[in-house]
Amino acid sequence: MRLAIGIFCLVLLSHFSMAQQEILPKFLTSQERKIVDQGMYKPYQSSQITAPPGVVRTPAEWEPMQSVIITWQGFNSILSEIVKYLKDDVEVIIVCDNMSNVKTYLGNKGIDYSENVSFYEIPSNSLWVRDYGPNSGYLEETGELVWIDWIYNRPRYKDDQVPQQLGAFLNIPVYETSTAPEDLVNTGGNFMADGLGTAFSSDLVLDENGANNQYGTSNHSEVAVDSIMNQYMGIDEYIKMEALPYDLIHHIDMHMKLIDEETILVGEYPEGIADGPQIEANIQYILDQYQTAYGRPFNIKRIPMPPGPDGNYPNQGDDYRTYANALIANSTIIVPTYTEEYDTTALRIWSELMPGYNVQGINCNQIIPLSGALHCITKEVAVSESSQISMKKEESWCANETFVFEVQLNTKQNVAAVNFVLVEDGSEEPIAMNMVSEGIYSIDLESYAEGSSIEYFIRVELENGDEILRPFVGADGPRKTEFIDCGIVSNLEEVVAALNVFPNPASAITCVEVEQFTNEPIRIELINMLGQVVETLGDGQRGNSTIGGDKRAYAQKYFFNAQDFAKGQYTLRITVGNEVVYKSVTIQ
Repeated sequence: MRLAIGIFCLVLLSHFSMAQQEILPKFLTSQERKIVDQGMYKPYQSSQITAPPGVVRTPAEWEPMQSVIITWQGFNSILSEIVKYLKDDVEVIIVCDNMSNVKTYLGNKGIDYSENVSFYEIPSNSLWVRDYGPNSGYLEETGELVWIDWIYNRPRYKDDQVPQQLGAFLNIPVYETSTAPEDLVNTGGNFMADGLGTAFSSDLVLDENGANNQYGTSNHSEVAVDSIMNQYMGIDEYIKMEALPYDLIHHIDMHMKLIDEETILVGEYPEGIADGPQIEANIQYILDQYQTAYGRPFNIKRIPMPPGPDGNYPNQGDDYRTYANALIANSTIIVPTYTEEYDTTALRIWSELMPGYNVQGINCNQIIPLSGALHCITKEVAVSESSQISMKKEESWCANETFVFEVQLNTKQNVAAVNFVLVEDGSEEPIAMNMVSEGIYSIDLESYAEGSSIEYFIRVELENGDEILRPFVGADGPRKTEFIDCGIVSNLEEVVAALNVFPNPASAITCVEVEQFTNEPIRIELINMLGQVVETLGDGQRGNSTIGGDKRAYAQKYFFNAQDFAKGQYTLRITVGNEVVYKSVTIQ
């Protein structure tokens, strides 16, 4: 019976696709929505249903990769640009129906596909391989590469079988989350990981796996979802954010991107526009509730979310344009572009954040109306053996003080040397690092004068002659640390200097951001129109304004859930020492 229903759904979907003669969008079509809503979608299930044998580590996208997968299903000009820019840096795997046709197209474009481009004739429905493609992972005991395949949240049965078929071609073991009680629906565009056990998604992953879900899978609580992600992908901290109101697919790669273990690049709208308020509330929620793997606040960088072709934003019916939907593939970064007026700024920001990388723009005006761009149509394949270097990003350090610099090395290969390499005027000075514990290497660096700076990268030399660099581009884009005066800030105004509430009007999780110049106790109260205190946000305790050795003004973030209160006008009363500041808030 299950097989019969699956065949019926496949025939129905194929008929619809042929009748419309359209490229399938990233979101569900109306016919696909019917299939899902009526409970007719029975996900593909192969024989590879066992969990991975042991602990798995999910690598980050900036780690070394051997291949990038694309599916040749429409938008050939964009796909050929991806091949052109990536093939000299990483193998490009092309999944296609007819490799001869693809080769002819690439040849006509003047693109040499004779080296570092591979073709596999595997049936597919769409080009959105980010969502249905395999997720790379490493077995911790051996460092062996494996693939994890979630249940695809689209009734596109050919797409859903691509990981198993490609895995068989490449001899990579594939493990599926397809059998109860470990059945899990998830999608690649709504997932990003730091390589150290922390991952991010929107709460779409909870909606699609929760009670009364429409996929015929188990009703999983958040604890159960977290448990499956831990077992299959080694995720210890799974951060979920509220879905955005104007993003049709609720995939976080449309507005944010991890670019290292502690830095999140976030799409930014003009104040109060489209998803801007909820994005800001989500980011502030992360900053308030979570820390990086190094126990520090995440570093937030901004990049504009440009208007659509009519000059409007998604809340005004225009395209959901984004520069965050980019791919980091070894030393090359491909970024979606739209209009030179905005593209120039976005490419500059990417180049400044990732110095030494080859940043290339690819015009995505044709594809973005279908709710996806470059990250959505690519899927990375990690190198065959784990080779991870992780380290804190110290943008500033206290002058005239020696400091300890550590890196974490995760590899099963034999290591010959680990060097901290200083870069100055094109020359490199390697300094040997010492292993202080398993996988942890350290060096004591001398003190530097205030105003000075150093540039450096890490080079790991393996006994087989290979090297691992972090950042991947090494001396072409070394990290930089500046040395500053860390004297204690004093004699500044002991008042609240700035106050921001967003989103306002409020309807869900709302952030109250207070910029302080002291460690005075702070108290924040939400007061209704009757003068009653309905919630106290601040705890009256002193804060800690030391961040990365720099004593400075800092922002405290507090949160309340507007859904807990009746609609109407409220007042926030902020008390710092003997000073009081008020702010109006509308709950709708």
